[in-house]
Amino acid sequence: MPTALDYEPMILRPRGTEPTPLSPIQEEILELKRARNAVILAHNYQIESIQRVADYVGDSLGLSYQAQAADADVILFCGVHFMAETAKIVNPSKTVLLPDLAAGCSLSDSCPADRLEAYKKANPGLYVVAYINCSAGVKALSDVICTSGNAMKIVGRVPADREILFVPDQNLGQWVAQKTGRRMRLWPGSCYAHVLFTVRALEKIKARFPGAPVVAHPECVAAVRDMADEVCSTELMVKFCRETPASEVIVVTESGMLHRLRREIPDKTFIAGPTDSCACNDCRYMKMNTIEKVRDALRDLQPAIEMPEPIRSAALVPIQRMLDWSRA
Repeated sequence: MPTALDYEPMILRPRGTEPTPLSPIQEEILELKRARNAVILAHNYQIESIQRVADYVGDSLGLSYQAQAADADVILFCGVHFMAETAKIVNPSKTVLLPDLAAGCSLSDSCPADRLEAYKKANPGLYVVAYINCSAGVKALSDVICTSGNAMKIVGRVPADREILFVPDQNLGQWVAQKTGRRMRLWPGSCYAHVLFTVRALEKIKARFPGAPVVAHPECVAAVRDMADEVCSTELMVKFCRETPASEVIVVTESGMLHRLRREIPDKTFIAGPTDSCACNDCRYMKMNTIEKVRDALRDLQPAIEMPEPIRSAALVPIQRMLDWSRA
């Protein structure tokens, strides 16, 4: 049985600064966007054809700010379900679309709202810091939200006399605890895609590209994070890759990130971190969104995100606290 290490790694090499022409369906999307007075937000893990028609491409924190500030009647969120929910929470009067409602998240699914509610009742007094990769129901039960980009800052603002429960990602929580020195209870959840990266696979790719630094997402397991030259959010990966003197960088996160990196830093080579069974690492949920589904969503104004107002209003409180604390 061949493994990823037997295959050619996914490598995006330098290219010219002139972009390739848009396809007819991409042009159609831009026309529909104007007709619908829509804004298109896309996560870094979306496919390149979707990133190219987006008004903003970024990580969860940047997308949260953009969703809150959106001056449009329609927000088309190209990401996964919890991200579109967040946009709806901060924009209750706007139409928020998700190209595929089935685009979920294994990490979000690992922490159902009813289980968190039961845990809080059994353990009163906990201060719940929720990674933004969770459902609206979990956000409504939380005290503050964080992203991988601001988690250390957010945890640092929690009163020192409060015991923290960090949900749902135990790997991000472990990394934040190490960096801040703050003891926390960690919910036993993880991103299925990021835990597929292994030390063995990274050792092999590093041997092939010995001069390339490794930048890894904190959702990776500790052994992989320990091998990285930098551990950071996807937004900070852009900064690291731009500033490193290295001409080649190994990027240990979902492979869609490489498209943005090559677009914004066209003079460097980016190598996708492999797993033991794949030459790169795609999130099956992120890849459920296609350029055709983006077109159809704008055309039909469906599928739209809806949620009960009590959950939306309760979830807004910790999201707004995150946004306020991040600006401070």
